[in-house]
Amino acid sequence: MAHVKIRVDSMKSFCNEVFTKFGFTKDESAIITDVLMLSDIYGIESHGVQRLVRYHKGIESGMIKIDAKPEIVHETPISAVIDGHEGMGQLIGHFGMELAIKKAKESGIGFVTVRESNHFGIAGYYAEMACKEGLIGISATNSEAIVVPTYGKKAMLGTNPVAFCMPAEPYPFFFDAATSIVTRGKFEMYNKAEEPVPRMWGTDENGHPCTDAGRVLRNIKEKAGGGISPLGGVDEVYGSHKGYGNAMMVEIFTAILSGGLTSNHNLINNHGGTCHFFMAIDPSIFGDPKELEHHLSVFLNEIRESPKREGKSRIYTHGEKEVIATEDRMKNGIDVDVKTLEEMKDCADYVGVDYYKYFGYLGFNIFYNPENHTQY
Repeated sequence: MAHVKIRVDSMKSFCNEVFTKFGFTKDESAIITDVLMLSDIYGIESHGVQRLVRYHKGIESGMIKIDAKPEIVHETPISAVIDGHEGMGQLIGHFGMELAIKKAKESGIGFVTVRESNHFGIAGYYAEMACKEGLIGISATNSEAIVVPTYGKKAMLGTNPVAFCMPAEPYPFFFDAATSIVTRGKFEMYNKAEEPVPRMWGTDENGHPCTDAGRVLRNIKEKAGGGISPLGGVDEVYGSHKGYGNAMMVEIFTAILSGGLTSNHNLINNHGGTCHFFMAIDPSIFGDPKELEHHLSVFLNEIRESPKREGKSRIYTHGEKEVIATEDRMKNGIDVDVKTLEEMKDCADYVGVDYYKYFGYLGFNIFYNPENHTQY
């Protein structure tokens, strides 16, 4: 894959201007940009600015309603159901977790489930929102049906990620992962690079393993059968049923409890219908928060210091790699595929943003030297 380095501040400024030009307020644009940038800063390229083209198409087609505001349609002291009215997923997600945090601070725990939203970026952003307030955060979302249930040949589930974040020292426990073996974004990245994906990642229209990323993506788009495998691959012997079961739990917490659309009814006829789930827990309902944080910190350190496999020098705990990635990217910039930059140029032209002001001629293969990692 051909990548260039882009300074975080340059990319952030570009995204803020693009979303403002789309019609979002400055505050709304800042939230959307913050979610995208966190993904790239953490090294999760599949859900960062690589997704900008998806939001461009969604807004242009009218699937994402710029002026939509989330509405609480059912509420108790510890729970709420929100109708997103087909708005921007990041804004609805931010609203949902803020509400869960408020309820947790007032009642010890807050559950919020959402219907009629759109793609909201990385689930971990919202779990981390709660963690920054000293709470335990959990977030999840369903998506368009692109994952095939174990032994099936038709996509019925979304990638359905779950994120969990809890305060600890020297850094929080931060876990964010799809219940599928990989995300759609990974297939898109391999397809851009014209490289085959590993054998267990996806299936063709007949349910057989398929390494052609483009074929899997086309079948998903055309709903021709096949798709991405659950976590564990295509067979129970590798644990496929476990990923499938976890994906089903996400469907229950997001779509079923909100009264919204399950993944197999999402993204049909230019209607998103994505559903989310947010949970915030005040650790004080279990005891002294600092003692609980210390208890977790000790255990995480014991794991990091435990014996290593031959040839390996380090055991990571979840969230550690994100800290390392952040230090690197804030200093050296984020990695962006040149094809993603070309998509960003199209988006900039559509809304009237001067692409060259931010990135010069990066993104045009005729000017691109893969050995040149000059930052813009």
